[in-house]
Amino acid sequence: MNTLRFTLVTDGSTDAILIHPLRWLLVVNGVRLAIEPQWPDLHALPTPPSKLEERIQAALDLAPADLLFVHRDAEREPRQKRVEEIQRAVQRVSQRLFGSQPYVCVVPVRMTEAWFLFDEAAIRQAAGNPHGRIALTLPSGGRAEEIPDPKVTLRELLLSASELPARRLRRFPIHERVNRVAELIENFNPLRQLPAFASLESELRAIIQSAGWKNPT
Repeated sequence: MNTLRFTLVTDGSTDAILIHPLRWLLVVNGVRLAIEPQWPDLHALPTPPSKLEERIQAALDLAPADLLFVHRDAEREPRQKRVEEIQRAVQRVSQRLFGSQPYVCVVPVRMTEAWFLFDEAAIRQAAGNPHGRIALTLPSGGRAEEIPDPKVTLRELLLSASELPARRLRRFPIHERVNRVAELIENFNPLRQLPAFASLESELRAIIQSAGWKNPT
């Protein structure tokens, strides 16, 4: 085994940016294999699946993998409730999958963008204004999970960081710049202060150890 392929199943297309912290977690937890992330765009299918178990099955049909990540935003629900939803959905897909296929629940509190609010330099660079002077108010420490709407917060930070006049802001490619923030972050270590991220890493570390991906043969 020379390559570790993982498939990410997400709530929506904007959540594909989770590939970046997931790859980082695999590397910092000792995986020495080449890592091949996969995010099948289920919305591009003629009939996009709606139920979670249907999305899991479709994703694995399109992108078979050694490791499955299943994402659900916690939003206003407890993380454990979302984890149980994922577990039930995986079990409905296949008893074999539930019993033997390694999978990890990815459940950011509130929503995905909460995990990309900590790197001011990445936000400024993604906004196209790396040397900007306007003050940006980012959540400190573990407070990112307390923000009511991280999606709106990240977009407002990018717009502010651009320092563009209102006329040009109307053409600002916000979705593209959000993706760029995720690409630019090299170290997700600050997220380890967040309970949801710490739980994700703990589950993933156990799978890495069990699968022997630290010492591939």
